Amino acid sequence: MAQMSAEDLLTKPSRTVALVTLGCARNEVDSEEMAGRLSADGWTLVSDPAHAEIAIINTCGFIESAKKDSVDALLEAHSLKGNGTTKAVVAVGCMAERYGKELAQALPEADAILGFDDYEEISLRLQTIIGGGSIAAHTPKDRRTLLPIAPADRQSNIAKAPPLLRKRLENGPVAPLKIASGCDRRCSFCAIPMFRGSFVSRRPNEIIDEAKWLADQGVSELFLVSENTTSYGKDFRDMQVLENMLPEIAKIQGVERIRLSYLQPAEMRPSLIQAITSVPKVVPYFDLSFQHASPTVLRRMRRFGDTESFLHLISQIRALSPEAGIRSNVIVGFPGETQAEFDELVDFLSRARLDAIGVFGYSDEDKTEALTLENKIDQDVINSRVELLSKLVDEFLMQRAEERIGERVRVLIEDAETQEGRAEHQGPEVDGSTFISGRTNYKVGEYVEAIVTEVSGVDLIAIPL
Repeated sequence: MAQMSAEDLLTKPSRTVALVTLGCARNEVDSEEMAGRLSADGWTLVSDPAHAEIAIINTCGFIESAKKDSVDALLEAHSLKGNGTTKAVVAVGCMAERYGKELAQALPEADAILGFDDYEEISLRLQTIIGGGSIAAHTPKDRRTLLPIAPADRQSNIAKAPPLLRKRLENGPVAPLKIASGCDRRCSFCAIPMFRGSFVSRRPNEIIDEAKWLADQGVSELFLVSENTTSYGKDFRDMQVLENMLPEIAKIQGVERIRLSYLQPAEMRPSLIQAITSVPKVVPYFDLSFQHASPTVLRRMRRFGDTESFLHLISQIRALSPEAGIRSNVIVGFPGETQAEFDELVDFLSRARLDAIGVFGYSDEDKTEALTLENKIDQDVINSRVELLSKLVDEFLMQRAEERIGERVRVLIEDAETQEGRAEHQGPEVDGSTFISGRTNYKVGEYVEAIVTEVSGVDLIAIPL
C-alpha cells in the first residue's frame, strides 16, 4: 500500500473532511482526536458531509440497532458521491474494527474500512484514498491478546502519550474526557472487550492536561468516560487514584462540573461513593450498570448482584446525598429469563426510585458467550416484556421526577431558545432535562439556580431564584 510522506502532505492543497459520529461519548472523543490530527496536517474540517471530499463515519458496533444506524449513515454518505464534491466514504469506529474485511465485503459502498490502529496515521490514510489508492480492510483480532493478562504489567507496554491533538467538533459547554479504554470484564452478552481490548488507565497527568485544555476551550462540565470507570487505577496497583485525581481536576479554573460515567455496581467502593458525593464540583450522579436484578439471570450474564444488594448500594448513596441522580440500563429477555425473573426486575425498578432507565431487549451478538446459551426467549415475548417494562418505567420515572418538586437545582443552560438545560442529577443526552420557566433569557453555558415547580413526563420545570 503506497502512502504519501509527511513532506508530500505539506505541498498538497487543503482537503475537506467531515466526521459523523455515532454511538457513545467515547466515540466522540475518538472523532475529536482524529479531527485534531487531520487539522494539524492541513485538512479543513466541515460539519456537512455534502461539503466534504471525504466523509468519515465513526460507527458503533454495540448492538444490532446501533449497527443498522451506522450502515444507514454510510449509505447516506455514499449517496452524496454524485454531488461533485464528495469523493470517498470511510468507515472507522467499533463496527469497522469489529468486522474489518467482512464489513468491506458486505458494504462495497464504503471506500475504506479503517481500524483503531489506523487512527494515528489517519491523514496519510485519507491522502491515499483521495489519491485513488486503496487500503485493504484489516482482519479483526481479539485485542485483549495485545496486552499482558495482569493489569499491573500493562502500563510498561503503553507508549508515552504524544502531545495533545484534539479538536472540538461541538461548541457546547459539555465535553467527554476519556480516562481509560478497554474492559477486563467478561459479560456474556458483550463483545466490547474483544474489539476494544483490555482495560488500560490513562495517566493522571495526561487527563489533567486535557481537562485544562478543554476548560480553555470553554468547557465547564467534564464528563469522564471509559468502558468501566470503577476499574480506573487497577493497572497502577492503586484503586485510590481516581479519588485522588478528582480534587485536582476540580481545581482547574473554568471547570464547574465533573461527572463520571459507567460505574460497575460490583466494583463500587465506599471511598469512591464518598468522593462523588463530597468532592467540590463532582456532581452526585451515579451511572450504575445494573443490567438486571435477578441473581440467576445476572450469573448467566457473568455479572454479580441481586435486588437486595443493589438496593443497599442505592441506600448508601442516598444516605450521603439524598438528591443524588442514579441511572441505569437493563436487558429484558436474556436467554432463560423466566416470568419470575422478569417480575423480580420489575419489582427492583419499582423500589429503586431511579432517575433514568434504559430498557433494551436482548439480541444475539457475534462472538459472545450468550450467543451459545440455550433456552432463547421468543422474540414476541421479548418485545412484549420490553413494551410492558417501558410503560412501567415511564411511570416510575415520572414518580421520581415528582419527588423533586420543591427541590433546589443548579441548571446548566444548553438551549437558549427553549431555556432547556440539565440539573446535576441529569446526564447529557440520555437523561431528562430541566426547563427554566418565566420570562427568562439565559445564554448557553450559564448556570441558573432554580426551584422545581412541576414536571412534564421525566422532565422538570423550574423557576429561577
